[in-house]
Amino acid sequence: MTLVGKTIGILGGGQLGRMIILEGRKMGLRFITLDPAKDCPAAQVADEHIVAGFDDLEAATILGEKTDIILYEFENIDINLVRELEKSYRIPQSSRLLEITGNRLLEKQALTDAGVRVAPYQAIETHADMRSAWHSFSAPAILKTVRGGYDGKGQWRIHTSEEMSRLPHSLFGEDHTYIMEQYIPFRSEISVIVSRGLSGEMKVFPPALNVHRNHILHLSIAPAPLKDHVIEQAEQMARQIASYLNLVGILAIEMFVLEDDTILVNELAPRPHNSGHYTYDACQTSQFEQVIRAVTGMVLGQVMMHESALMVNVLGEHTDQLKEKMNTLPTTAKLHWYGKSEAKKGRKMGHLTFVGDSIDGLISQMEQIAIWPQLTNKEKQQIGILSNRNEVKVGN
Repeated sequence: MTLVGKTIGILGGGQLGRMIILEGRKMGLRFITLDPAKDCPAAQVADEHIVAGFDDLEAATILGEKTDIILYEFENIDINLVRELEKSYRIPQSSRLLEITGNRLLEKQALTDAGVRVAPYQAIETHADMRSAWHSFSAPAILKTVRGGYDGKGQWRIHTSEEMSRLPHSLFGEDHTYIMEQYIPFRSEISVIVSRGLSGEMKVFPPALNVHRNHILHLSIAPAPLKDHVIEQAEQMARQIASYLNLVGILAIEMFVLEDDTILVNELAPRPHNSGHYTYDACQTSQFEQVIRAVTGMVLGQVMMHESALMVNVLGEHTDQLKEKMNTLPTTAKLHWYGKSEAKKGRKMGHLTFVGDSIDGLISQMEQIAIWPQLTNKEKQQIGILSNRNEVKVGN
């Protein structure tokens, strides 16, 4: 497929679509987005925008007629709509991948079938199921919705049987299925972004170490300051999963590193990921360019890092302070603003990526801006594992 002059349709109009478009414009591509919001982030940089819901087949068909390829930039899209579109239009990411990653039970089973470890889990449809699962696990456990939910929404951590009994019975209405997982104490949380093209070619970006606050990603550090054999294990698992799922595009894989250096896989996301934003400024190829390369049949780009990186999210509660300090940001800080109209607490409005030679130095620069609360001792402990391992890790 010759790219210049071709048009890509994107189901979804968020910041991920926006950054895909900004990279694709360098490659001579045109873009049409579909999203219910008229002035969503991606629409602001697209050639055309279709205002419609993600279950509107008529509008999605118009998108298909006007484009050469269709991508989805997030998971909460009507799977039946994507299946219908696949009958007539090219959707390289596939409805199968969307179906698996949009359902936590299907996802856990697929990961198990792929030969990687996950936390013990059970399907939950009634209070009785929940009690039974609770007694089969050791406390605490986590109850999650099977579909939807992000940044901690749709999740309940349960420490005691009393907490479990206080959950409303209304949770278990008709067609409401949940998953209960054994909570696994972990030392670090990492994510790995793997890309796979139409030919089966694969590239794995250097894993990032993630720190969350209030269930929302606060910052990501790359390369993850972990032992070489842990990095190698994580990258091999990413390839294993991508091969099993017959991935075309980008897959983000969230993992837990346990105290004994073994890894459990937590969740998948079938698109560019917040923790991979560092690739925009610190890698030879960004995750956003890579997804375009993967779905169009181009050779995948090299993923080596040319500098260490620290990406920190700018939430609604940070925007006023950031605007006041915009002119005093260090030159190592790269600002990405998403163009969202309303700043709400906990809403991702943009991010800053600090790039340089030393992760310790980047943390110091972030803290000197004094927008975010200082790192806690627990967070420092997560980040400080083998803190002398701050050199750039070359991807493959």
